Amino acid sequence: MKILVLTSLLALPALFAMPAMAADTINAAGATFPAPLYQLWFGEYKMAHSDVRINYQAVGSGAGVRQLIAGTVDFAASDIPLTDEQTKDLKGKTFHFPMTMGAVVLTYNIPQLTGNLKLTPGAIAGMYLGTIKNWDDPAIKTANPGMKLPSKAIEIVHRSDASGTSFVFTDYLAKVSLEWKSKVGAAAAVSWPTGLSGPQNAGVAGLVKQTPYSVGYVELTYAIQNKMAFADVQNAAGKFVTASFKGVSEAAANSKQMPDDFKVSITNAPGAASYPISTFTWILIPGEIKDAAKKKAITGFLEWALTTGQKDAEGLQYAQVPKAVVAKEQKQIALIK
Repeated sequence: MKILVLTSLLALPALFAMPAMAADTINAAGATFPAPLYQLWFGEYKMAHSDVRINYQAVGSGAGVRQLIAGTVDFAASDIPLTDEQTKDLKGKTFHFPMTMGAVVLTYNIPQLTGNLKLTPGAIAGMYLGTIKNWDDPAIKTANPGMKLPSKAIEIVHRSDASGTSFVFTDYLAKVSLEWKSKVGAAAAVSWPTGLSGPQNAGVAGLVKQTPYSVGYVELTYAIQNKMAFADVQNAAGKFVTASFKGVSEAAANSKQMPDDFKVSITNAPGAASYPISTFTWILIPGEIKDAAKKKAITGFLEWALTTGQKDAEGLQYAQVPKAVVAKEQKQIALIK
């Protein structure tokens, strides 16, 4: 009998002490951004489908795509749509399946600070450009009247690895700051103007937690799981919004229509209730799966996750994929050969 197992950087150590791998194990790797939800999904899917075993390594979007190109995994997970160059390297059609939506938050560690910190796009870009250096800078104080912000240097934290979370964050910054767009740009890995670096979402969260007066960007669930404060962010409508699955859903609803290839950015979306650093996250599936058993297992999991599994999203502060998008994805599942 085959067993479903999740082995990710977030998984409990006990998960590694499992029986030897079955002959038809499905190997996958990629994004840490959706890993908490994927962990839950794999556990639930195991209960209903004991004949499927999935081995997932949460190593970051960049590493997952590289493994897909190298042919060492059956599918990858990424918070970044494939580039034209990566598509060529894959030497065959690859489908993008949006699985859920989430938020990137600015989590901070300011001892003795009370109240909810508010950050404008200009303040966020300025901090990460290194032009706003202290917590009591007027660009931050103006948005937080009455808050006792310390006259302390801001310790910037960012990802050290090629990361989908970094892509989402820098994509947002490139939309709200011309200086960021021209000097740094949007990519999974950029030349950061300043700051400390940590691996993956968990690494950034851990570094912020242990570094006083620091700020870093992580997926919302990591901030919640680590009981860390995160800032309200001013959106394109000028409203300060707290990150939540509702704000992410609003960003998706107010963004441009989903294209046929499912490659879309929903950062800095219009709408008074839209959370501005929101994103879809994708599973990348080869257009042709020669192993019939693996094809059945992978397409079965996709169908389940896009329907039954969606109910789990909001409990972890992810947003459900809109039903109209799910319907388009179900048609795409049928195209896998």
